[in-house]
Amino acid sequence: MDRIYLDNAATTPLSEEVIDAMVDVMKTNYGNPSSTHSLGQEAKILIENVRRQVADYLHVTPAEIIFTSCGTESNNMIIKSCVNHLGVERIITSPMEHKCVAETVLDMKKRRGVEVVYLRPDQKGDFDLIQLEEIIKSSDKKTLVTLMHANNEIGNLLDLKKVAEMCKANKVLFHSDTVQSMAHMEIDFSQIPLDFASCSAHKFHGPKGSGFAFIRKASGLKGIITGGPQERSLRAGTENVCGIVGLGKALEISLNNMDQYSSHIKEIKKYTKERLLSEVDGVKFNGRSAEEETSLYTVLSVLLPFKDPMIGLKLDMKGIAVSQGSACSSGATKPSMVMMMILDEDEIENCTPLRISFSHLTTKEEIDTLVDALQEIAVSFNIEKTNVEHR
Repeated sequence: MDRIYLDNAATTPLSEEVIDAMVDVMKTNYGNPSSTHSLGQEAKILIENVRRQVADYLHVTPAEIIFTSCGTESNNMIIKSCVNHLGVERIITSPMEHKCVAETVLDMKKRRGVEVVYLRPDQKGDFDLIQLEEIIKSSDKKTLVTLMHANNEIGNLLDLKKVAEMCKANKVLFHSDTVQSMAHMEIDFSQIPLDFASCSAHKFHGPKGSGFAFIRKASGLKGIITGGPQERSLRAGTENVCGIVGLGKALEISLNNMDQYSSHIKEIKKYTKERLLSEVDGVKFNGRSAEEETSLYTVLSVLLPFKDPMIGLKLDMKGIAVSQGSACSSGATKPSMVMMMILDEDEIENCTPLRISFSHLTTKEEIDTLVDALQEIAVSFNIEKTNVEHR
């Protein structure tokens, strides 16, 4: 069976060039980067080259890039250190955040007594930034705002620059989970005065287990993993040299081909919307995922006009990999928090959300196969429903 992969928001397949670069490092650059001999220093140079590469992309200094295992670790480190080391007493966030942010915030509430204030989205998944500023100004407590750049389920984009400038003007810290948007669009942190951000390489055809945190210089943030001076003493432990090199190679490929990749994916996304509207009666799109300018081009969130909790399994049996929500919620029987925030009660009870996420490898033929499968499931469902009604 040919496999069709349409779950790129969960992870992406490794590029062959990335695999080759990592294998070469594992064979020849096996030294510990903390060792003073030549083998260790060769490995250290590889890490620092990637650090400069990431810094150049974001228009920041290399010292502001801290390598981690993933976005989850980066987000944990930033949020927990803001509370434990910077004296944050209040966190403003939203119910739409990834679990690694949402659960870390709640952990800080439970363990450290931090006040948590939620910014509620409208039915499109957008936030009222006037309301955000009112909340920021409503307390003198030291505050951290944490809002993701691109939502991992519906693709809505936050105006990072506007929020960052608002936070800076009001002297509060701003952290953004940028895992979904990093390497998929131009990001300039010299023009966006946020304090902290996160990245995972496996979202842009790099290896799992490699990511980084952006930490604005002079922030005072401290590490939560202790035991060594690695990564400016912010993340102890021997560095994952081959993973960092893989991250760098994946970033290089993504940036060199960004225009080509984004143009192809936008065309695929447009084609998917048109095919679904044409072939599946009553289909809708969640949030702003169907809008080109206000959503991340790699994600399309679909609302199917029938209830089928098994649709992910049915598609998988046809060789099609998609998601019914965030990968961190896979296996859940109830709608994700994102869907509960933006769907009305009738839609939650009678419709099925489906997240389709694309890469530069996605083809129109694969989309045709997906749409045909969804049409077949929809027809089958309607027949089954009619039979039940007759009984």
